[in-house]
Amino acid sequence: MTTTHPKLADIKASRQWYLIDAKGMVLGKLATLAADTLRGKNKACWHPSVDCGDNLIIINAKHIVLTGNKESNKIYYSHSGYPGALKAVSAKKMRETYPERILEKAISGMIPRNRLKKHILGKLHIYAESDHPHAGQNPKQLSL
Repeated sequence: MTTTHPKLADIKASRQWYLIDAKGMVLGKLATLAADTLRGKNKACWHPSVDCGDNLIIINAKHIVLTGNKESNKIYYSHSGYPGALKAVSAKKMRETYPERILEKAISGMIPRNRLKKHILGKLHIYAESDHPHAGQNPKQLSL
């Protein structure tokens, strides 16, 4: 028996487009489904050193559900590298200003930190409302 290594040309030709409606879905469960789809872990040809995932469109990111007290207690931190430049933003404030970033940060944290991360996240398209410019790709509906 031989083990085959997936070729990038074959994988690019077989990439699909999927659409997820995030309205009413829990953040962690949706992020797990999205990360697995983007990496291609649901395919038989998956290999950790090859980007064999599919393209993913997520709509209604504004209407995602945070369980428990995360809406008020969860804090997103960022630091510019300069002394005293730590910024902290609550999940409630983040939802008001940039609702896509909540989902983007959750999915990004589930992708391994290696050379493929920027290519994997390049196939992710998140929109706060239900309209998106990718109707021409005829995405398939994906749900939990």
